[in-house]
Amino acid sequence: MEKEISALKNAIKGAERVTVLTGAGISAESGVPTFRGEGGLWRNHDVMELATPYAFERDPELVWEFYNWRRDLISKLTFNPAHKALVDLERIKPSFTLISQNVDGLHLLAGSKNLLEIHGNLWKVRCTRCNEITLDLSPDMGPLPKCKTCGGLLRPHVVWFGESLDGELLNRAVDASKNCDIMLVIGTSSVVQPASSLAFQAKDGGAIVAEINLEATPNSQFMDFAFHGKAGEIVPRLLD
Repeated sequence: MEKEISALKNAIKGAERVTVLTGAGISAESGVPTFRGEGGLWRNHDVMELATPYAFERDPELVWEFYNWRRDLISKLTFNPAHKALVDLERIKPSFTLISQNVDGLHLLAGSKNLLEIHGNLWKVRCTRCNEITLDLSPDMGPLPKCKTCGGLLRPHVVWFGESLDGELLNRAVDASKNCDIMLVIGTSSVVQPASSLAFQAKDGGAIVAEINLEATPNSQFMDFAFHGKAGEIVPRLLD
């Protein structure tokens, strides 16, 4: 691995435009549950069925109970060395874009600036009546939180299963992928579209693409580099 780490470090040094894509794996090392595959249950509810607009329409109080539990859990956690190393990389590379599928806000907490949270942010809420988006860091929003502007029911400002991503954010993510010199794909299973296709957009644009994940993914064989281990241990080594 040492030889490959050294080669990737040199590639990063020579790159002008760097794009990074992160997934649940980077935050799992901080204690954030991934909910995909084994353990994808919360109080006997399938999380992938609970995090939908249909579930919210049917039982908003149950959905909010789940999100208040997530807020409380994540409020006690913090960023890890992988998050921090990406902040350092952004300082070194002026043309840097971080695309994250995570909604936990840990990249922002670590200090990332040029960040595209394509699946939303757990700490933002959106009014179902007036669509106003606000930041609220309360660990518990209560059973049915209301908008302070119009009194409408609030919902988490995240992209649920069955919903489309924000078109502008997605376009910016695609542009950053197509036009980078190097792309790091960190802690993602590479099965969720459209994020999983961004690495191929980067490769088609001529970029070097490196995967850092606990285990191999469906995209590993197409990568220029594939490191399997903890992001918190591998990513900081790229900046030594």
